[in-house]
Order: sequence, then structure tokens, then C-alpha cells
Amino acid sequence: MKGYLSIILHAHLPFVRHPEHEKFLEESWLFEAITETYLPLLQVLDGWRRDQLHARLTLSLSPTLCAMLLDPLLRGRYARHLDGLVQLAEKEIHRTHWDRNFRNLAGMYHDRFLRSREIWRAADGNLVAAFKQFQDEGRLEIITTAATHGFLPLMATHPPSVRAQILTARDHYRSCFGRDPIGIWLPECAYAEGIETFLQEANIRWFVLDSHGLLHANPRPRYGTFAPIFTPNGVAAFGRDYDSSRQVWSKHEGYPGDPRYRDFYRDIGFDLDFDYVRPHLPSPDNRGFTGMKYYRITGGTGPKEIYQRDHALHAASTHAQHFIDERLAQVRQLDGLLDRPPIIVAPYDAELFGHWWYEGPEFLDFLTRKLCHDQKILSLITPGEYLQLHPTNQIATPSASSWGEEGFWRVWLNETNEWIYPHLQVTQEWMTALAQMNPQATGLKARALRQAARELLLAQASDWPFILRAGTSPGYASRRVKDHLLHFIELHKQLTDTRINEKWLTELEARNNLFPDVDWNYWK
Repeated sequence: MKGYLSIILHAHLPFVRHPEHEKFLEESWLFEAITETYLPLLQVLDGWRRDQLHARLTLSLSPTLCAMLLDPLLRGRYARHLDGLVQLAEKEIHRTHWDRNFRNLAGMYHDRFLRSREIWRAADGNLVAAFKQFQDEGRLEIITTAATHGFLPLMATHPPSVRAQILTARDHYRSCFGRDPIGIWLPECAYAEGIETFLQEANIRWFVLDSHGLLHANPRPRYGTFAPIFTPNGVAAFGRDYDSSRQVWSKHEGYPGDPRYRDFYRDIGFDLDFDYVRPHLPSPDNRGFTGMKYYRITGGTGPKEIYQRDHALHAASTHAQHFIDERLAQVRQLDGLLDRPPIIVAPYDAELFGHWWYEGPEFLDFLTRKLCHDQKILSLITPGEYLQLHPTNQIATPSASSWGEEGFWRVWLNETNEWIYPHLQVTQEWMTALAQMNPQATGLKARALRQAARELLLAQASDWPFILRAGTSPGYASRRVKDHLLHFIELHKQLTDTRINEKWLTELEARNNLFPDVDWNYWK
């Protein structure tokens, strides 16, 4: 092999769980991702196993996502949601009986939902265990991210919070996968000097940076983004390859924008009679996505054209081949210039494949099969495998960076969300004071300290400032931050007054129940 390709998928969702409501709109984020991304990915992996493909993929499963995937309440709700999708597709087959094009698409969805339900039931509703099995077989490298996907550089003024995010994530990974994580996806690929100190403490070997975070390292990396660097304490940093990212992510050049692909926004939840679709909507009082979409992107400003599945799959195959050809051209251009095979690191949000880009899982499948059968220059590899093969690398300090707008921290710190951080700064310092005063707490006090840690971690999630900046669900994001901060403040008051309201604490533990064994001493 003359080069390596490392595809890294980052699967993450914020912790959304509302047992106080029978049906909650934002819980649909999880249900859509399971149906459209996680179950199709398991199906693709199972096909590779069946056909004995030597294909290695890297997948980050965030602790909050794993907590939701393991939660009995959410699993039960998702099973009912999946049954509802099957019922909706059956209704659509009858409704479209006299229109062959739409009837065929309704049948396609019906078959897909039935297959999704088969995969779900075969895994006994435990997708964490299903992914773990692929890792145990050596087909997948699962990595972690910060506990609640907190934006670590904006916690740098309070190092114990960075430490707690990383060590809590490591502990949760152990409970899910029976081993320690080797790699980590820094939330938003955001790096600031000093974070690697806590990665080393967690025995994490590598992380991913955006291109400029590596290219602007000090000293400059001699191999650019085509080899990792070691930070001074020995943790490896891999840089995102610009070209492979552009071909998928670019608004103007990216594959998902091809007019043959399915349009994400044109959903029958908006098109059909409200009373007809109402039982299948995420919120029964408002129109929303059902997951059944009959139109393709089409292009231009004219009317949408009907989605044609065979044309879309042909496009996915063609794009997979184009992606491979472009990577091979990169490797050939670099041949002889490096003292080792170059590694092309291609990290993406997992939810792009299937949820936003309906044909994304098929693209991954075509890509992998073509790599395994049609060429012998480029090999799929994980960053962990690369470090085993090439343990000697340049030492340098990466540049502060993220993969967000303008490459820095603007998305997570701006006029829409700046109000969050003074409150976080105070509560983070209070958490450290609580940990220092109660290192060996037991009983009710220990429960209150663990819940205070959970509430603070949830308030730190990078998802809330991101949503406030994007304006997608700003009311919900703002309410979540305020609720977690107010819960923490009340717990701090009760702990310092030594009068803990056990009934209220029990209710809070039942609602925000992730990380049952979180260690408050990480904040000391």
C-alpha cells in the first residue's frame, strides 16, 4: 500500500430525555438518527462482515448518545415510534394505490422500516452492544468524546472542568465497551493548549484537529496533514484533510447536493392533510418530519421532481468512485516525498450519512467495497492502527482551532450565547469548592454531589450555544441551560446548608439520570 485512508464518523446528540411528557418534540432527534443513520450503519457493517471485507472504520459514540441508547424509557419510546413508521408506510401504500411512482416509494419506505425493525429487534434494542460487537471483532474502532460534548477551550480558565469532562467520558466508555478508549473526538474538533494534559491522564493516545490546527502547529509539521504530530506529552494529533472534507461538506461542491439525491426538507408531514399525518408527527400539535419524503433535490427554483431510487444509487456509486480517484491522485502526488505512506484523515458527522444525506450509507458501502476490490494503493485504516505501524512522529504544539465557522470559536461564543459563560464560570468554581469540602461524602450527600456534577456537565454541553447561534430551537436550548444551572445552584445551596431535600433530589435523579457513578472528585 502507498497510502492510508481513515474515515472517522462522529455520532453525537445532546442528552434529551423528558419522562414528564408522554411525547416530546426534541426526543425525535434521537429517533430520526437511529432510523436513518445508526441502524443503516449497522446494516452496512453487517454486510462487510458477511462478505469478509477487511475494512476498518472509526466511530465516535458520545457518552450522552450512549446514555440515551441504553435508557429503557427512550428505547421503549423508540420501539413504538418504529412501529408507527411501519403503520404510516402501510397507510401510504393504500393512499397511493393508483399512482405507481408514489406507491413504489411508499413500498420502499415500508420495506426499509420493516428491515430497521428487524435490526432493532435482533439487537434487542441495544445498539451500544451491537456496535461493541463489531469493535470486539476488530472491524471497528470506537472512540469517545467529552462527557456532554462540552466546548473544552472555553473551559480552559477552569482546568478541573476540562478534566472532569474527559475523565467522566473515559469512565462511561469503560462501562459501555469493557475497555479504555484509545482515541477521542474533541468536541467541535476544538483544541487549546493544555487539553492534552488531561488526555494523557485518561491514557488517550490520539485526537483529531481541523486542518489549520495542525498546519499552524509550532514548529510547522513537515508532512502537513498527511501524518500526525505528537504533542510534547506524547498524545498524537491527526489533522483533517481539506480536500476530502470539501468534496462531502461543501455547500456548492459537496456530493449531498446532487439533484438526484432525496430532498431532506420536502416531507409528507408538511404536504399531506394534517389530521392524516398527525398521529405520526413528533409533536401532535405542529407539522413536522415523518421521515417519508417523495421528492429529489432537483435543483433550481422550479417544482420538485419525484425521487428515483435507482438514479440516486447510481449517483452514490459514481461519487464513491470519484472520491477514491481523488484520494488516489493525492497519494500518487505524494509518492516519494514522504518517508512513510501518507494518511488521509476524513472526519464527518455520522448523522450526515443517512439523516441529512439519505444515500450516505450506500455511499460508504460503495466506497469501501471499491477500495477493497478495485485497487491496491489505498488502505482503510484507523488512527490507532496507524500509530502502531508508525510510532515515531514529529513533536509540535497544535494551534488553537475548531472546525466551526472561521475555524475558531465564534459559533460557540457570540452575541446570542455569551450570557451562558459567566454563569458557567461561577458554578464550575462552586463545584470545585464542593469537591474539596466533601472528598469522602456518603449517603444522601454523595447522591446530591453526583447530581450536582450531572447538572453542571449538562449545562456545559456545546449543543446549547450552537443551537442558540443557529436559531433552530433557541427556546429549548436556552431553557435547558437555565434549568441545569438552577438545579445546580439549588443543590449547591442544599449541600452548603446541609439540608438536602431528598424527595426533590430523587425526582431530579430520575429525570437527568446519565452517568450514575460520576465522580465529583474530578473537579477537585
